[in-house]
Amino acid sequence: MSKIKQPLLRKIVQSSYIDIFAAVLIFGVCYYRNFHQTIYQNGEIQFGIPFSELGTYISNGAFPLGIFSVIGAIFSVLATRLVGKQNNWGNFIAIITTVSSGLIDYLFGNHSAVITYPLTFVLHNIAFSKWKSGEKIREQDTQYYLINFGGIAVGFALVYLGAYLFGGRTDNGFLVLVSLIFGLSLGANFSNAFKYQETWFSWMIYNTIQLAKNAMQLNIANVVKYVFYLFNAVITLFDWRLNGDK
Repeated sequence: MSKIKQPLLRKIVQSSYIDIFAAVLIFGVCYYRNFHQTIYQNGEIQFGIPFSELGTYISNGAFPLGIFSVIGAIFSVLATRLVGKQNNWGNFIAIITTVSSGLIDYLFGNHSAVITYPLTFVLHNIAFSKWKSGEKIREQDTQYYLINFGGIAVGFALVYLGAYLFGGRTDNGFLVLVSLIFGLSLGANFSNAFKYQETWFSWMIYNTIQLAKNAMQLNIANVVKYVFYLFNAVITLFDWRLNGDK
């Protein structure tokens, strides 16, 4: 007898068509926001560089920050999808995208990325190793709550420490928001290493905050992106809870 209680739900989560849709959606969002026209040169970010002129700027030493961001964003969403499918390649890709995301975040003013992203990098490596050894989906317990509360505490500590040590943007509103978002992601990534069902509940909270933030900023492109991420977290949460291990 099949252990799959909701085969349609499992089919949706495992769908390659949704992977393609996600990649196209993220590319469309980035293109709409003209991320591909962004460069980093002489210590400054420059926006709106015509695509036909990017080659000239790059040959003169500019870093194609926008193109790098677009590629990283696409691989990031694919890593999320693969993790939801219980495919360990998702954790491996996340290791690589953490490096690129940290660089991009640093260049955009979050200098605490120097000490925050290495921790995320370590957590993805732990997840890859534990999944490779046969980690099974588990239900929430005391450790799950300790991981997530601890993640938020560590998130605030590292972001403020990083701002104090390395500078960058230091306005309190920015630091609180970055701390909360980073802390939630820490808890979710560490929960993922233990394959908690509620990992996806943590991502639901994270994506809801990101969605609200971008809605208030009227950043419609990012609203669309986080609506998809939220949808993906919801269906994956129910798939892991109802259908269990792949």
